[in-house]
Amino acid sequence: MEKYNILVVDDLRSMRLTLGGILEDNGYNVITAENGYQAIEAVKETHFEAIFMDIKMPGISGVQAFREIKKIDPKAAVIMMTAYSVEDLIKEAIEEGAYALICKPFDIDKIIKLIEELLSGKILILVVDDQFGDRETLKGLLEDHGYRLATARDGIETIEMVKSKHYDIIFLDVRLPGMSGVETFEQVKNIDPQVTVIMMTGYTEEEHVKKAIQEGAYACIYKPFDVENIIALISNINKEKNK
Repeated sequence: MEKYNILVVDDLRSMRLTLGGILEDNGYNVITAENGYQAIEAVKETHFEAIFMDIKMPGISGVQAFREIKKIDPKAAVIMMTAYSVEDLIKEAIEEGAYALICKPFDIDKIIKLIEELLSGKILILVVDDQFGDRETLKGLLEDHGYRLATARDGIETIEMVKSKHYDIIFLDVRLPGMSGVETFEQVKNIDPQVTVIMMTGYTEEEHVKKAIQEGAYACIYKPFDVENIIALISNINKEKNK
C-alpha cells in the first residue's frame, strides 16, 4: 500500500509529536517542521499530499508560509490549524485556497476523515436549502453519483461552514429565511472566491437570480430538479477547473 506524505508544521514540539504520532499510527509518512521557513524547505524536497500548518508561528505566519508553498507546489492541500481567534489570518487563508481550518485541541476522528476525503479526490458539494425535502432530495441524488455532500439550512450556517472548509460547488437556494440566497452568495464569494455557486429556485421570475448571475454565480437551476442537467453542470465545472 502506498504511503502518503504529510507535513505537520507547528512551533510547539508537543503539538508536532502528538499530531505526527497519530498520523503515523494511521499509516501515513509524517515529516515535521517547527516554523514556516523549515516547511518551505521541506516542500522543495518532497511532495506532500496534505500539510497541517499552524497559523500563528514566530518568524513568518502560517499564511505567509502557505503562500510560498503554493508557489512551489500548487497541488499541495494545506489545512490551517489554530487555537486562537485570528479572524484576519483565517480569512486570508481561506480566500487564498486553504483546504480547511481545524481548531485546537484536535478532534482526531475529524482529522482522519478530512485526510481520507482529501485523498479520495472526490468533489465536495454543499447544498443550502431551508426546505428539508428539497435539501435531502438533492443530497441523495448527488451522493448516488459519487459526490461528497454537506448540507446547510440557511445563510448563517452556510457562512460558518465556508469559513472553515473549501467547498468545490455550492447549490444555494435563492429564498432563505433571514439572509437571502443572494446576500449569502455575496458573503460566500468574499470568504472563498474560488468556490463555484449554483443558485436554485422554485420560481420562474426571480430578480434575485439575475442579480446573482450578474455578480458571478455560475448558473441557476429550477425546482423540481432535472438530475441530468445538474450532473452535466457539475461535469462542466470540473472540466473547467482541471484545464
